[in-house]
Order: sequence, then C-alpha cells, then structure tokens
Amino acid sequence: MRSVSALNINPADRRARVIVISGGTDGMGRALALARADRGDHVIAIGNDREKGGRLLADAPGHARAGLIEFLPADLSTLAGMQAVVSTIRSRYSAVDALALFANRVSAKRIVTEDGLERTFALYYLARYVLGHGLAPLLRQSPSPVIVNVAGVGVQKGAIHWDDLQLERHYGAVAAQLQAGRANDLLGVLHAEQMGGTIPYILYHPGFTKSGDLSQLPMAVRLIIGALSRVFAQPVGKAIAPIHDFIDTPPGLPLSAIDRNRSLPLGLATLDPDAARRLGRVTADLLAKLGYAG
Repeated sequence: MRSVSALNINPADRRARVIVISGGTDGMGRALALARADRGDHVIAIGNDREKGGRLLADAPGHARAGLIEFLPADLSTLAGMQAVVSTIRSRYSAVDALALFANRVSAKRIVTEDGLERTFALYYLARYVLGHGLAPLLRQSPSPVIVNVAGVGVQKGAIHWDDLQLERHYGAVAAQLQAGRANDLLGVLHAEQMGGTIPYILYHPGFTKSGDLSQLPMAVRLIIGALSRVFAQPVGKAIAPIHDFIDTPPGLPLSAIDRNRSLPLGLATLDPDAARRLGRVTADLLAKLGYAG
C-alpha cells in the first residue's frame, strides 16, 4: 500500500492529501483533479472514458510522471465497476483523505444497466453510496477526512419515487435527475447518522456551472442549455473554489449542506432523517439482491 511518505509528500504539509474523485475526467471533477495535483496532492481520478483519462494525464504530464495524478478507469453505473474501484483503492492505499463525488450523466432516454437498474439512479446515487461506504475504512485513517457530494442540495423540486425507484413507468430525464438529487440529500443524512461524525459529509450545490457532458441530450435542448450557459453559468474554477476549503479544512460537523455560498438548515424537508433511514434500508436490500459484498 502507498502511504504519504511513499508518495514523497512531506507529512508536515497539511495540503498534501490523497484524494479520490469520481467523474474526475470531465467538468468540475477534472478541474478539481488538476488543481489538487498542482497543490501537491495525490489524485485518483475515476472515469469511464479512457480517451478522456488519457487527455487528463497528457494535460498534467509532470504530475503524472511524479505520481501525483492517476486515472482509474471504471463504469460506475455498474455494481461491478463500483466494487472494482473500491477494491483497487483499498489494495493500493492505506488512507484516503478526501472523496469528491461528481459522476453523473443526463440521459433523454431511459437506459438500463447490466444490473437491471435505471442508469441515473445507479450512477448518480448508488455509486456514491457504495464509494462512501466502501472507502470509509480508509477515510477513517486520515487525520482530517471529508466526503464532498456535489449534487443539488437546497433544491426542493423532485421526489423519491418509492414505488418506482427505477422509473419504469414514467421516466423523464428531469425526473430521474431530481430523484437522484433528492436521494443524495438523504444519503448525506444517513452517512452522518451512521458514521457518527468520524467522516464529515458535505452536500454541496455549486449552482449553474459551465460543466458536464450534454452529448446525450437532443440537439435542441443542448442549444438552449448552451445559450443559457454563455449568459448565466459560472466558470468551473469558481464552482470548485469552495471545495478546496472543504478539503483543506473539513468542518467539525457530521453533516453540512451548502447551496452555493449559503449554509442551509438541516431541518429542511429534503433532509428528513426518517426518509434517509427508509432509503438506507431500501438501498441495502437492493444491493443484497445484487450480491454486493460491501
């Protein structure tokens, strides 16, 4: 296993950390990966596109040669891909300091994964559940661990479709995104309750940002979003700026909810503890049926 000293990082330097980033080859995840490597951190960027992974390493050749940034290919929409990532990181590292969760993909049509799951639910929610739980033992080995879940906390629209989690009856791209977003809100609540504050969890909504892969959306929708983005969207660098603070100085609270620059009250209806426990039970049952060995 690699330790801080094995990476030639000065243990006295608080900025030197091991950081895992899902969705690390696109948008905000990619920007964070490059920025943290610039600061001397060791970054594991997870992505399913090997070409994008190659471009990430090519854009940081010095960091790649120095071992400060690596690309870990995986399809996080599948349970096998999720478990492979956890297993690989556990075998290579004795500790992880930060887990930043970005991976998501908008789909105009309902796509079913090899596990029989609706892809948005699998990639945007379930993978974050599995990575957070699977890497928790390594995060506990860090003196200042943190998980940053980049989703839509603060948004009140959307709901968990308890009787149709896989949206078999009424799929829509917006409905799928909102459901997974609300599930991530509850995931933060569940994590904080289960971990007892040993690994601070931050739900972070960056707001409208010039980021993300829209290639699977209809051309008309892409044109509209592109036009709006040019006028209203913030640059990626501004969106990830607070995440540097979260990593460098994790909060002392078990759970924090940040909507852009505003701290939100944890009493929001979308952060209901009973709903979080219910989702936790449903998720555990689902993973058990899929043969998950957590």
